[in-house]
Amino acid sequence: MPYALRARQAVRETVSGLPREFWWLWTSTLVNRLGAFVATFMALYLTLDRGYSASYAGLVAALHGLGGVVSSLGGGVMTDRLGRRPTLLIAQSSTAVFVALLGFVHDPVAIAGVAFLVGMASNASRPAVQAMMADIVRPEDRIRAFSLNYWAINLGFAVSSMAAGFIAEVSYRAGFLIEAGMTMACAILVFLRLPESKPAGRVVPAGAPDDLVSLRTVLRDGRFMSVVGLSFLVALIFQQGSVGLPVAMGEAGFTPAEYGMAIAVNGVLIVVLQIPVTRFIEHRDPRRLLVVSSVLAGYGFALTAFAGSLGLIALTVCVWTLAEIVNAPTQTSLVVRLSPVHGRGRYQGMYTMSWSVAGLVAPLLSGFVIDRFGAEWLWGLCAVVGTVAGAGYALLMRRMPGEEKVVEPSAGVRPQPEVGAG
Repeated sequence: MPYALRARQAVRETVSGLPREFWWLWTSTLVNRLGAFVATFMALYLTLDRGYSASYAGLVAALHGLGGVVSSLGGGVMTDRLGRRPTLLIAQSSTAVFVALLGFVHDPVAIAGVAFLVGMASNASRPAVQAMMADIVRPEDRIRAFSLNYWAINLGFAVSSMAAGFIAEVSYRAGFLIEAGMTMACAILVFLRLPESKPAGRVVPAGAPDDLVSLRTVLRDGRFMSVVGLSFLVALIFQQGSVGLPVAMGEAGFTPAEYGMAIAVNGVLIVVLQIPVTRFIEHRDPRRLLVVSSVLAGYGFALTAFAGSLGLIALTVCVWTLAEIVNAPTQTSLVVRLSPVHGRGRYQGMYTMSWSVAGLVAPLLSGFVIDRFGAEWLWGLCAVVGTVAGAGYALLMRRMPGEEKVVEPSAGVRPQPEVGAG
């Protein structure tokens, strides 16, 4: 069979069999990421356009991340209580308003406050997206669905990063307004095309609490919280691509343009390889995938200590990018597998928070290690953390529960989660 024909067949098999609602959600994700501007150019906007110090820009970035930490749990609770569709509408429309406002405020306190609100609003939609995807996609198709969604995120980000650079040369405010407009378009798309997917069949006796799964339930779920902890470790490693690597390359004499070329390999590989790698891993043992990807991520960054040229650094990026391609959809699918049906929002919110907290800790950790001990120690620490995470997944997943099923309860009976309840 000719290569082109095999390639078309592979793509067709990868995208076939998923419900129409998934593709509307996928489109919403792509449009949202195509309009990304704030996260990419916030530091340049504050330092070059507004004339603020790098320290102030770092503070604003930290507040933006803190907003994401706060809203991870809040968005999860909203997803379970209000539903997936209302949460997406509120989060995306609020993001559009706050992003537009950010382009017009001038006072440093106001900028910091609005950046915090942008972080809150933009991150609040993630638990709802992941919960809705779990609702509408069959269990056997979830890794494939999460892979395709991750592919859309990176494709949109790659395109938006290039376009935003040209837009910033003309007007930063235009960039904020374009992102606001595209985010509002996502909110409208959700309203018009996506029905509510929150599972039905939940009956709660009179006088009982209105929450089937509370945050306390999530925190008491030892197996799931172990996954959250391991996810935090893996996230710390991957964050070094945007926090530790540019600092280390700068100290080694590389230019910002050379860092840009090296990190661009990450986005290009994800766009090119996500679909074929998904076909390869879709029906393989998730325990092995998570163990291998965690170790590969840690040692991929560790190899940076021996990379003395731009080409060798790009090769190390290839190594940990492959780990990222495998780890992201597999880990998200594991979170769904451990989540009770009516608690998916809260469980996804807790999982999302692990990445948000890692986004706050990683810059502080990498800066401290590089300043006190040198970049080589940071890369060695990545290897240690990757090994610990891999061992953790190997131990955790020796006995995994089966896929959950939605049980229709009889009147007056409170159904119990089949998995993940601790």
